[in-house]
Formats: sequence, structure tokens, C-alpha cells
Amino acid sequence: MQYRACHCCGLIHRLPPLQAGDRAQCTRCKSILADTTPSHQSASRTAAASVAAFILFWPAVLLPILEIERLGQRNEQSILSGILDLFHHGNYFVGGVVLLFSILFPLTKIVLLVELSWLEVLQRQHKAFTLRLMEHVGKWSMMDVMLLAFLVMMVKLGNLVHFQFGPAVVAFTLCVAMSMIASLSFDPHSIWEEAE
Repeated sequence: MQYRACHCCGLIHRLPPLQAGDRAQCTRCKSILADTTPSHQSASRTAAASVAAFILFWPAVLLPILEIERLGQRNEQSILSGILDLFHHGNYFVGGVVLLFSILFPLTKIVLLVELSWLEVLQRQHKAFTLRLMEHVGKWSMMDVMLLAFLVMMVKLGNLVHFQFGPAVVAFTLCVAMSMIASLSFDPHSIWEEAE
């Protein structure tokens, strides 16, 4: 018998040995506590999605995401060049917020997911800290919110300004999707099972 806390509500359960195809559910909130999928498969899925998110992150941030034409002037902006423009025009607070929540926190979360699921450079005693840091940073990672902001902008400014999405939009959307898949497929219990 082993004990496992529900990741959703925190209720501790005593789990019997599971047979192939069995799943254990929380008695309080019905979340899945354990299934018979080998932990290396979960780690492989998480690693693949997080490495894909890491690769897609760079074109999403560096390539032009918007091509704006207003009054005959055409301007291309990437996320990073937009942040630098905000700093250049004295909007340090807004530039800092966008830099922190749209670049630094998402990149940190992706790198920590790669570390926990694949690289395993850190020793066992550092895995708990890395896991807590990844969960905390992940709550503040706002790439998906930024994607929604672009869609709202497209609807609101459609008649005032002519703009087209640049090549970074595809990379940005795929990066958000891969990051979400990596987070959903990550099983924090697997890092301890492999270490034992």
C-alpha cells in the first residue's frame, strides 16, 4: 500500500496496488490520483511537448507578430521589439510587465518542465524546490492571455487600422498549445518514483 495526496483537493488516500488498466480516483473531487501508465511515458510526453514549446518560443518572440499599416506607414513589430519600444518611449512599467509575464515567466516555466521531465540535471533534494518554482511561475505565465489580447485587438481595431498577423502568430499559438499540453501531461509523482 502507498499513500498519495490528491493534487486538486489535498485529501490523502491509501492506494492499493493497481492492475493494468486500473485508475485510482479521489473520493472527494474525483480527480485521477494514479493510473497504470508507466511514469516514463508521462515524462516522455511532457518532455516532448516542453521541448517543442521551447523551440517554438524563440520565433514567437523574435519574428514579427503584427504588420500594421496606418496612414500609409507600415510597421512590423515582434513581441521583443514591442517591449523595447515601450522602454524607449518611457513606458517602463508596462514594458516591464509585458517582459516579465509574457517572456520571462513562460520561458522559466518551459525550462523547468524540460528539467523535471527530461534533463534531470538537478539532484533529488532540489527537485521539490524546482517543482514548487515551476508551479508558482506557471500561475503567472501569461502567454495565453496575450494571445487573447491579440484576438480582442483584431476585433476592436479592425475598422481603424489595417493590420495583418505576422509569421510569429503561428509559432506563438503552437508554443502556447505545447506549453499547455506539457503542463497537463506532467505527473509530479513521476519525478519521485524515478528517484527511488
